[in-house]
Amino acid sequence: MNDKRSIWDYEEVIGRRPLEYLELLSENITGKVQHVNATYTGGGVAEILSSLVPLFNGLGIETEWDVIRGDEMFFSVTKSFHNALHGSICDATDVRTYEQPDTSGGLESQINELNLKTDMFETYLHWNEINADEMDVDGDFVFMHDPQPAAMIRAKENGNWIWRCHIDVSDPDIYVWNFLRGFISGYDASVFSTPLFARPDLGNKRFLVPPSIDPLSDKNVELLQSEIDAVLDRYGISTDKPTITQISRFDRLKNLPETIDAYKMAKKQIDCQLILAGGVASDDPEGMGVYQEIMEKVDGDEDINVLIGSPPFTEIEINAFQRASDVIMQKSVKEGFGLVVSEGLWKGKPVIGSATGGIPLQVLDGVTGYLVDSVEEAAHRIIGLLRNPKLAQRLGENGREHVRNNFLITRQIKDYLLLMLSLEGPSGIARS
Repeated sequence: MNDKRSIWDYEEVIGRRPLEYLELLSENITGKVQHVNATYTGGGVAEILSSLVPLFNGLGIETEWDVIRGDEMFFSVTKSFHNALHGSICDATDVRTYEQPDTSGGLESQINELNLKTDMFETYLHWNEINADEMDVDGDFVFMHDPQPAAMIRAKENGNWIWRCHIDVSDPDIYVWNFLRGFISGYDASVFSTPLFARPDLGNKRFLVPPSIDPLSDKNVELLQSEIDAVLDRYGISTDKPTITQISRFDRLKNLPETIDAYKMAKKQIDCQLILAGGVASDDPEGMGVYQEIMEKVDGDEDINVLIGSPPFTEIEINAFQRASDVIMQKSVKEGFGLVVSEGLWKGKPVIGSATGGIPLQVLDGVTGYLVDSVEEAAHRIIGLLRNPKLAQRLGENGREHVRNNFLITRQIKDYLLLMLSLEGPSGIARS
């Protein structure tokens, strides 16, 4: 992918001076930037890169985006890694504790050294080796996103390699983390979304770069009321009831059952409806099973609209669902960052979320929405916002300005430019 977009399209959103600063920084970047992740579609990483890469090219910095490949077993393994790094129990319950691997050896020597009882790690290393052989990784700045391609560091010959972590690794399953840490420690730098995620045991430079949304993407641009109504009509959603919405992948960590429970409690006092709209990422084999579980929990409630994008929803449709909402929910058990929160706030909607991952950076309790610990508290906040539209409007307005100042794509571009310029600086944790 080498499309180009101009940062000057954002002048009306953030003003002129920040864009002049981006141009000044970009003039000092030489060489090629390369991003590698697991999918072109589905999830926040792909959304960010679909905007970030063309904007980097528009600044005159040669930037590419490549995606690894793997079979169903590989993505099942990496999904297990994802859950384990978030703190869930690893599927490989019979793996013994082991020392850090020697990342300089080949696949067979690594497997022997780790003395594994399962083939999880062998599958992971096998596909990383295939991708390293097939992919031309020749960037001067190489961003490897999340665990899926992390072991490709063994193929590094030159350039600065950066491991970009989008998930919560503050309390990981120790077996999986120790395995991956042997590879991640070989990177020149690691990037985390919040201070809580920044692992102290890596030994490389660490940077804090929160994710961002693109205010000019179809998912976030202003829509006419007629456009919103057309989408609701297409999906048979009423315009006559207050609406609560959660936009999430069908993933157990998104905690959709508790969102349903909170809605049902609120509905006993206020006649309202719920939209649960999401999809299944191409690298997540669990998604359809979670969707079926949600449908069983809905149990025929006609005011719960469970929508799965097949084909995926257009960004305009997701935009319309959020703009039609009175309250946005994000009651995740674990969350890497939760860009959908910033999306809701950008549209002037109050957000009720769990105090996990990057959500507290976005939901300032009592200012841009509410942080809740229980179903009962979530229901209480829903009722309060639906009964007090002026309060909801004030929180939403605060949220939009909070996102403008902190979580737009232009800020993330600045952070990455500063990161690259500082890679020759002193080690330690840096705030870009």
